[in-house]
Amino acid sequence: MTTIATDAGGFAATDLTRLLDRACMAAALDPANARLMRGHTNAVFVTDGVVVKIARNGTQASTVQRTVDLVTWLTARGFPTVPLHPVQQPVDLDGHYATYWTYLPQPARPVSAEQLAKPLRTLHQLDDPPVPLPAADTAAAIRRSIASTTALTNDEIARLTDRLDHLQRELEDVSYELAPSVIQSDPQHRNALHTTRGNAVLCDWDTASFGPPELDLVTVEIHCRRFGYGQAHYEAFANSYGYDIRTWAGYPALAGLRELRMITTNAKRATPGSATIAEVRRRINGMHCDDPSQLWTIL
Repeated sequence: MTTIATDAGGFAATDLTRLLDRACMAAALDPANARLMRGHTNAVFVTDGVVVKIARNGTQASTVQRTVDLVTWLTARGFPTVPLHPVQQPVDLDGHYATYWTYLPQPARPVSAEQLAKPLRTLHQLDDPPVPLPAADTAAAIRRSIASTTALTNDEIARLTDRLDHLQRELEDVSYELAPSVIQSDPQHRNALHTTRGNAVLCDWDTASFGPPELDLVTVEIHCRRFGYGQAHYEAFANSYGYDIRTWAGYPALAGLRELRMITTNAKRATPGSATIAEVRRRINGMHCDDPSQLWTIL
């Protein structure tokens, strides 16, 4: 049995060790050399050239199955996505769920925003999928995160709630310009991978939904602005996609809402005294000061 020295995916280290061993056994993989790649949301490992993703503690079977079904459909359409490893999945690990993906070794440089443009434009032009995707509802997701947050003060919670109420009122008068479609819901540099052919494929479909493509586009813009990639980096994306979200009348309200979700999603997972809650508080203060140029630390 391999031993994991860190918690990830909302699991205690001892439980995660057991789940990883079982997940590897189910797909004839060796857990001995498994390496943790990411653990903030799901617990993601690589071993034997396969990525093993153990869905975050508490994730429902239907949610994981929907991801598998969506990626299977996208792959059949020739869409540029990281492919599933050819085993029957998801695998039920006593109420927790594992999926398996082809491992793509990555260079040191991240995928550029411009490389996201063509896959996203293609995604937004696809026919409706045969997979029942949830309707995009950023405001509801934010309210759930606020209700689950335990590491912030009552005053901080009230500030987040007031901000959400304000943005929802602003969005009531906004008209979307692009036709509703499948959206990735969190397109960004870390949710795409380089291929050996020099292009990029999308990954991390757990929050895919059906809704306004503007939500995907504003997410890319926020990541370029908040995480230090710069305006030229985003403009290369906008030119390639063929639409600059900043020119849309609804941009300020939707950008504010998407940033609020990026704050509250991290807040609900944070523990008192952690680096995560310190960064969340810094973002809240920047929001309160209405500082759209404040750089954020990636979590």
